[in-house]
Amino acid sequence: MNVPALALLAIPLLLVLYVWLNDAKLEQLPTEAARISPERWTKEKIELCYAGLKDGPISVLDEKLPPRTGRRYIVVGGAGFLGGWIVLHLLQRGEDPRRIRVLDIRLPVRQDLQEGRAREVDFIKVDVSDRDAVFKAFNKRWPKVASDIPGAPDPEVTVFHTASVIRFFERHPDLLYLSENVNVHGTQNILDAARDVGVRIIIYTSSGSVGVRRSCFWLLPWQKEPKHFTQVINDDDSNLPKRHDQFFSNYAVSKLAAERRVRAADRSESNDGKVLRTGCIRPGNGVFGPGGDLLVGAYMVRKYNPTWLHAIMQSYTYVENCSLAHLLYEQRLIELENGSTHPDIGGDAFCIADMGPPPTSGDIHFATEVLSGGKVRYHNLSPTAMLGVAQLVELYYLGRRFLIKSRFAFLGSLLPQLLGEIVFLQPSMFALTNVHLYFDDSRARAPPEKGGLGYTNHYTTLEGVCRVVADHYRTGGQGTTRAIAGHVETSQSPLVGAELAIGTAMEKIGDPFDARKALN
Repeated sequence: MNVPALALLAIPLLLVLYVWLNDAKLEQLPTEAARISPERWTKEKIELCYAGLKDGPISVLDEKLPPRTGRRYIVVGGAGFLGGWIVLHLLQRGEDPRRIRVLDIRLPVRQDLQEGRAREVDFIKVDVSDRDAVFKAFNKRWPKVASDIPGAPDPEVTVFHTASVIRFFERHPDLLYLSENVNVHGTQNILDAARDVGVRIIIYTSSGSVGVRRSCFWLLPWQKEPKHFTQVINDDDSNLPKRHDQFFSNYAVSKLAAERRVRAADRSESNDGKVLRTGCIRPGNGVFGPGGDLLVGAYMVRKYNPTWLHAIMQSYTYVENCSLAHLLYEQRLIELENGSTHPDIGGDAFCIADMGPPPTSGDIHFATEVLSGGKVRYHNLSPTAMLGVAQLVELYYLGRRFLIKSRFAFLGSLLPQLLGEIVFLQPSMFALTNVHLYFDDSRARAPPEKGGLGYTNHYTTLEGVCRVVADHYRTGGQGTTRAIAGHVETSQSPLVGAELAIGTAMEKIGDPFDARKALN
């Protein structure tokens, strides 16, 4: 065999060897991460937890919620997942539904927001990037309720702003405007409208991902692991990324920009002379739970799930824990309004997550396999190979976009648009999902007298997973299906979005390979 032939043979062998070695580095649980989360979930622990929760109520926070305030509430994004739970918790603690107004891009599709006292809530279709529509919704006259006292001042207004567009798959600076339109400019519209009508408190849902640093997963042979492979995220703003290329994606850049506007608005004066107080919640990576879960619930719906994340350890946030954190922040600011001597935490941001050591994706996969009796399955893929595919997807995605905006727009229009979930499979997703993340929420857990929220959540991630599975079977899968149908594609969770895209392709390809299926 001549030298050129040997070289041609060596290239694919070296490529396979590189992928194998790189996978071994990306699929490890580093020592630092193992110290944070040393134990894996067992079948006995999973089944015991599920047995204690499956027949219980959907929410057990009745006695844990802050007390009724009698205020008026505007929940931006309240027809969706987290915002919907905030609405339900407000009703659960006794707030008058006629004093709750929801602004969302769509009307609710969740059944629990269309029944009982939730039917009396005022749902208004509003695009937060439409300034005039936002001002009109904020200025809409509130209905009279039986508890109104003639001649008394109108109740104060609190705003919970949970709406955002989650374009986690884009990282090119020229595409930042696609995230800023809703996340930054929409948030500014909310702030301006709030000051226009004299809102007293705004609690904004930021994101724990604003602190996640981008990494490179194409490792050199002598590198043991990617830079920033294990990250501990806390409330220290000095640790936040500084440059655009340090953030995992445009989504994080836009969320931090919006968060800073909300925090800067603290103590600003409204048109009627009232002082606005603000605060931000940064949920740990992956908010999940019943009522629209696009993380664990998506696994249950899909049943067959390709993955390359089984070894990744990350903090999760069960949705009711996240809602509770928002309500606690409001409670702390109301206490300050009423003369509390606790440290003033207005204009701050708090990381929050589930209590206990964070699980790996493999723990969650195993739990859904066990609780589904093996009906939910996972197929492990090469993270390096999938990263290579992601690079090609991004190249095509950017190439088409830039061609369309150039003088060669005609050529760009000839290229088919990437539709469905395949657009999620881009390198920025790996920067969020293929790193080990631990969210330190010790500041939020501190008591109010020490400058904390008094955040003591009541669900572990395992308990949250069990509740999602129980809700899935209780509703016959309809709860999650409705929510997925009601979300635009950019609301998909980065933890599963690209996996679902690969799953769709693999289902079409089948086994054995059928090229005709793949093309249909």
